[in-house]
Amino acid sequence: MKLVIAGGAGYIGGTVAALLIKAGHEVIVLDNLSHGYRSAVPEGARFIEGNVADFGTIFSGADNIEAVLHFAAYIEAGESVKQPEKYWLNNTVSSLKLLEAMRQLGIKKLVFSSTAAVYGEPETVPITEQAVKNPTNPYGMTKLAVDMAIASECVAHGLAAVSLRYFNVAGTYDGHGERHQPETHIIPVALAAAANNRLFTIFGDDYPTADGTCVRDYIHVYDLAQAHLLALDKLEAGHAVYNLGNGAGFSNRQVVQTIESVTGKKLASTVGPRRAGDPAVLVASSRLAEQELGWKPEKPDLETMVEDAWRFYQNQAGKD
Repeated sequence: MKLVIAGGAGYIGGTVAALLIKAGHEVIVLDNLSHGYRSAVPEGARFIEGNVADFGTIFSGADNIEAVLHFAAYIEAGESVKQPEKYWLNNTVSSLKLLEAMRQLGIKKLVFSSTAAVYGEPETVPITEQAVKNPTNPYGMTKLAVDMAIASECVAHGLAAVSLRYFNVAGTYDGHGERHQPETHIIPVALAAAANNRLFTIFGDDYPTADGTCVRDYIHVYDLAQAHLLALDKLEAGHAVYNLGNGAGFSNRQVVQTIESVTGKKLASTVGPRRAGDPAVLVASSRLAEQELGWKPEKPDLETMVEDAWRFYQNQAGKD
């Protein structure tokens, strides 16, 4: 297929692009490089620097695009609380413009990068796709709004779409690793602290969990990327939603312990206040993805994810 990957110069988008090329697809990466890297665009992909909101002016019917995979979004939950307007404009308004452009160009297939943040504080764990949606921060709100817009587009205009709701992504694949600027995700932040003998802050130790710190479900970026290929193959009229996680939760303190074990370095840590909008526990049920997509994580072990991320950090340090 001839595909456009919006946000394909980022961590997850670049990984998916690499796997799609290996699978024989023709890949065009569209990215404004505000948070991505030109070097993250895999060899064999055509690169266009631009905004997803301008999709309709960048492409025409003559391009014969068959499907879009949409990763272009701001992802920092804490920042979204402080600057909600930034997230509504970039995540939601730009996505609505993409849907309009796809409709005008006759592109009928979409895989959307959604998030577990749409669920907020879950009533039960593990979280299924039928769980109540009650996001606790604008990041989750903007993603949920796009999910709902996609569902409407499917009903009204025959779009075939899948929303994949990620839990915490980690690890590396084929040189694609986390290098967000600024970095807010716990594993790369803690690895940098360990490597440079810096103090690491755990945000909150008074959550209703076993050790008082947040619990999250971690998924290897390779496993996540594989789910996108399966979703692309299964696309049919209507809107399907799948959670993607390992079904196992690890607390922030457990993550720190794993990082110490992998790096062989004692991490100096302190406890700070909770981050605004952070739920206590997010753990996925991915049973529906397993049943309908035939997807199953191949690398569910947290230590493997941290080992991969540590190798990437050591190879990448000082290059960006």
